[in-house]
Amino acid sequence: MSFRRINSGVRWGAVAAGMLLCALGVGMLFSAGGQQAYESNGIIDMDGQRFPPENPNEKAEWTFARFHYDLGEEFGYYRFQRWAADWPKADRQFVRGVKRLTLIEARSTEHVVDANSDDLFNWPWIYIEDAGAWRLSEKQAARLREYLLRGGFMMVDDSHGNEEWENVVAGLHMILPGRSIEDLANADEILHVVYDLDDRVQVPGTRYIWGRRWRYDADSATPRWRAIRDDKGRILVAICHNSDVGDAWEWADSAEYPEHPASVAYRLGVNYIIYAMTH
Repeated sequence: MSFRRINSGVRWGAVAAGMLLCALGVGMLFSAGGQQAYESNGIIDMDGQRFPPENPNEKAEWTFARFHYDLGEEFGYYRFQRWAADWPKADRQFVRGVKRLTLIEARSTEHVVDANSDDLFNWPWIYIEDAGAWRLSEKQAARLREYLLRGGFMMVDDSHGNEEWENVVAGLHMILPGRSIEDLANADEILHVVYDLDDRVQVPGTRYIWGRRWRYDADSATPRWRAIRDDKGRILVAICHNSDVGDAWEWADSAEYPEHPASVAYRLGVNYIIYAMTH
C-alpha cells in the first residue's frame, strides 16, 4: 500500500532511526532492459529462478518508489531503459538495508511510478536513476513541480560527466525554474540527520565489479553531492553526480564490491529518507 496522498502543508511524522549493523542478504538480479511491471509470481534472478515479492500488499511507513521517465532519443538508441538500471535488485536490496539499519516500517516490495501518472502523489520519496538520459514533457515537469512543492522529495542518482549533467540540469530547470542547484556543505543537516557523512566518497558502478577502469575523465572524477531547496530552505531534490549509489545497493552482497563505498551508499540513502520524512 502507498502513503497517504500528499496535501499542501502536510508533513509526514518523524521517524526514529536505529543503527543496527548486520550483513545484507543476497538480493535478486534483473536485466535493466525491460519496462514491464513485475509478474504476479515474482521476478527472475541471475540463475533464472523465480524470486517472489515478500509481501507486495503490506502497509508501511515508507516505500521505495522509482520514477519511470521517457528517454531522449540520443540515450535510447540501444533500447536500454536507463530509468530501470539496477532495478529491481538495487531497490529491494536497499529496502532490506533500511529494515535492518532503521526502525522504519518499510514495504518489502518497491514501486514504479510512471511519469504520466498522478500516482506520483502517493509516494513522498522517489528515486530517479540516470537522469542524464531523461526527457520530460512540460506536463510531466509541472506534475513533478507540484509534487515537490507539496512536500515530496526526489533523489537523483547515477549521472556522470558534463554531457549527462547538462541533461540533468535541463530537466531540473523545467521542473523547478529559477531555483539554483548548490553543492551540499559539510555542515548541512541532511548529511548528519542519522549518519555523519563528511567524506565525499565516489561510489563506483559495476565497471568496478567487471574489472573495467572507473571513470577518471576530468569531468567525471570528482563526486558531487548537490541539492535544490524551496523558499524555506527545505531540500526538495538531492543529487548524486559522478557516483552510482544504486549500483552499490545492488552489489553490496558481492565480495568483489568494496565495503566502504557500499556502506556510504546505504547511509546516504537512509539519511535522505529520514530527512524527507521529517522535513
